[in-house]
Amino acid sequence: MLLTELPPPPGAHEVAGLRARARNARRSALVALSTSIALQATAQLLADRAATREQTLPLAVLSLAVFVVALPTLAATQYVWGARARLVRRRERELYADVPSGRIRPLSRICVACCWAVTLLLGWTSPRFFRQAAWYAFADALNWAAEALAVLSLSAGVLFLLWWAREALEMLTRARRPGGSPGDPWDPGSGARRGEGAVLWTGAIMAVAALVGARAHLWEPATGVVYGLLTVALVCGVVTDE
Repeated sequence: MLLTELPPPPGAHEVAGLRARARNARRSALVALSTSIALQATAQLLADRAATREQTLPLAVLSLAVFVVALPTLAATQYVWGARARLVRRRERELYADVPSGRIRPLSRICVACCWAVTLLLGWTSPRFFRQAAWYAFADALNWAAEALAVLSLSAGVLFLLWWAREALEMLTRARRPGGSPGDPWDPGSGARRGEGAVLWTGAIMAVAALVGARAHLWEPATGVVYGLLTVALVCGVVTDE
């Protein structure tokens, strides 16, 4: 009898469902992260190139609005992602007495933290665009808020690095132990469209990185190229199906 003809072990369908929910949460978190960075970088690039104060103001408002909406959205989506991932690992440990080593997890966490840093850095530059639009009082108030947020962010960053170092050491210790969670041939969707999803995510990452590089003045793309990169980032992120 073939392996796939055997009845699934107890809990296999439940684990498959939990894994699917965790993948959906991960996708939502990554889409929110890439979209917020791409929109902020594009709005600020266009604001830098605006010829008049009247053209700068709506772009400055857009950049600030994206930043304000992005902070709670990123926090919520990443919390759900982490909660569902922990639920999967806890259920796997109950069923199989072990979980996968998760060697790539420390790298993914530090990458997400770097994306948070980029998002915050873009948000902290918002006061300058309101100053260029001659909204001086509002720019001063935003500058004070940005300084307060910077102190909180640096404190959170230090705590994250300490927690990340501890988790990385624990994972390294567990990775040296023999065994692990067995494969699950009954897991529907395991590996489905993985190649296509990887290509789309690569396109989104490259487009977002190009926009951030342009915002940092590492290169000077034409305005049409900026819109094209934004479109690629949004489309590749939204249509990615994991």
